Amino acid sequence: MQTRIGSVGSLEEGKDSVLATRTSQYKTLPWRALQLFGFFIALCITFSIITIYTIRRAGIYSAVTTVKSNFVPCDEQANSLDNWRKSPTNLLHSMSDNELLWRASFVPRIKKYPFNRLPKVAFMFLTKGPLPLAPLWERFFKGHEGLYSVYIHSLPSFKADFPRSSVFYRRQIPSQAAEWGRMSMCDAERRLLANALLDISNEWFILLSESCIPLYNFSVIYQYVMKSKYSFMGAFDDPGPFGRGRYNHNMAPEVNISKWRKGSQWFEVNRKLAINIVEDVTFYPKFEQFCRPACYVDEHYFPTMLTIQTPNLLANRSITWVDWSRGGPHPATFGGSDITEEFFKRILEGQKCTYNDQPSSTCVLFARKFAPSAMEPLSRIAPKVLGF
Repeated sequence: MQTRIGSVGSLEEGKDSVLATRTSQYKTLPWRALQLFGFFIALCITFSIITIYTIRRAGIYSAVTTVKSNFVPCDEQANSLDNWRKSPTNLLHSMSDNELLWRASFVPRIKKYPFNRLPKVAFMFLTKGPLPLAPLWERFFKGHEGLYSVYIHSLPSFKADFPRSSVFYRRQIPSQAAEWGRMSMCDAERRLLANALLDISNEWFILLSESCIPLYNFSVIYQYVMKSKYSFMGAFDDPGPFGRGRYNHNMAPEVNISKWRKGSQWFEVNRKLAINIVEDVTFYPKFEQFCRPACYVDEHYFPTMLTIQTPNLLANRSITWVDWSRGGPHPATFGGSDITEEFFKRILEGQKCTYNDQPSSTCVLFARKFAPSAMEPLSRIAPKVLGF
């Protein structure tokens, strides 16, 4: 019995010994933790004092500058000169018409370019949808890359399906519906001009329809427009019912009847006049409000405005040939059976005009209206008659 009691007693004594040891450890650990924490605080304070002293000694602004000099934000690349002089690779954008016209109206005040600028011709196609004569234009442009750019304004619902190799591939601009004879037609033309003006290399701007064809090869047309002192836009005073008879006296004083002009909507203008057209906020409201059918605004707005602003820069003729001899509100349309060598001789021969104030027999560079059925005979006759 004593032995069992003793053993029990020894077990109880062992427990007391363990408890005493653990209690002693618990008293030691908090003290060590406090020592470590104090050392860490002292280290932080020392580092802070050294940092403050260094910044005060070197200067806080130089420290910030050093950090910034190693960081190049993405926006700096967008503001480089290359961004302004290179052709836009994507014509799609989210700008409204007002934003687009404002952006396109930017004009460098220093006339000399700080880079090698090769002037281009912007060919602007105003169309409802397909371009049935596209193969002819493909041949026309071939081999002249870097001297032209292409823009297409079609109905917003139209989705073009040009192959990647085509000059028309992804050349559609953001568009809206345009109605013949109404201000929406002029809006479409201004929209084309504004998008083309975003390319600083575009120097001439030619408005075309899906039924237009070139009458000469690319080199002839390029040299003709580039060397011209004048822009080509018909602007004549028609005293009859289809000219002055469409004038509304509410347009005065901005537009007086003595300056009222009429002309073809198919124009060829240089960069200066293109900017005049897109930046206009004076004449646009008058024409929008007071020139509505039977006043066909696309025949009067640009000719009248430019006659008032820059009459000395207009050739007062278009270089796009049309045939009005058949009568009616629209010019004649030509199909496959019309396409002969004699047909083009009638267009190209026997004409007289002035070019840079000198007599000339080369008076038109483009022609319309050609039906889709004209494509096959045009492709056969082009090398011999048109030169491409």
